[in-house]
Amino acid sequence: MDVDPRADGELVAALRRGDRHALETLYRRHTGWLVHRLSRRCADPGLVDEVVQDTFLAVWRGAGRYRGSGDVAAWIWGIAIRRLIDRFRGQRSAALHINESAQTEPSAEDRVLVGVEYGDLGGALGRISPELRAVVQATVLDGLTTREAARLLGIPAGTVKTRMMRARAALREELA
Repeated sequence: MDVDPRADGELVAALRRGDRHALETLYRRHTGWLVHRLSRRCADPGLVDEVVQDTFLAVWRGAGRYRGSGDVAAWIWGIAIRRLIDRFRGQRSAALHINESAQTEPSAEDRVLVGVEYGDLGGALGRISPELRAVVQATVLDGLTTREAARLLGIPAGTVKTRMMRARAALREELA
């Protein structure tokens, strides 16, 4: 297996020129962590594999949309999580649920996510505007930085900060 020394940004630029080797390299570099993170949100390994494949197909087709600012891994994660969410919305079946079998004791992240989905916070999130909810999901639930969230949502970083401030206030009011 040959190791490509190019940085991720250079590989994405090579994708724009049709370099399939660049896609293979990105796939090898990023598939492991991507599968791991998606598996924390979906218990169906087949679906996770499909989402990963769809993600890299989107990376191949959408390399021209990557502008070189921000982390390539965050860009890939943004594509992947949107693909998974689209699948969840499209298939409301019993097979799609939080992967509780991966651990005997739920992690802190899993407890928070379950609380967000089913608890008071979930209801409060559902009552705030979609723009504010998207910022909370990107920065808090998906753990993206302000810059990464801005890139994912297609808005300026300052707007992410402002919306997050407004979201906190709206959530405080909803939860009071």
